[in-house]
Amino acid sequence: MKPSAATQYCTFRVAHHLFGLPVQDVQEILLPLQMTPVPLADTVVGGLLNIRGRIVVAIDLRRRLGLARRTSADPRPANVVVRTEGSDVSFLVDEIGDVLVLSRACAEPPPISLRDLASGLITHVYQLEDELLLALDAARTAAVSAWPADDRQAA
Repeated sequence: MKPSAATQYCTFRVAHHLFGLPVQDVQEILLPLQMTPVPLADTVVGGLLNIRGRIVVAIDLRRRLGLARRTSADPRPANVVVRTEGSDVSFLVDEIGDVLVLSRACAEPPPISLRDLASGLITHVYQLEDELLLALDAARTAAVSAWPADDRQAA
């Protein structure tokens, strides 16, 4: 892709932060669905979803990104379903935003001062009119091997 080319981003909010995924990585957006908990799963796993007969792992982006945990007062999360390496994964998000077309020339790399984990998930930062958009890498955000080993639920 040329540096001046534009990229469409599906945007969403997680704990009041604005994030985006390239539209081509997003399979579908779904309203809150019933989740089945998974015993002994990593704490970033919100549960399993049945999406029209497909069993999909739901990843809680608040936990994955080290943000404030969802409380019972928060609305149920929406689902951004992405396809990575042949399997579907749902990212649990607080609010679905708009599709934004952003010039690749305006993309800045994430600051090197970010923790290693976050810098691997955030590919670019875009300065919008009144806030920053953090562009995520769908495959890295969904990758099980990148989850901290000591972040398991207690049995």
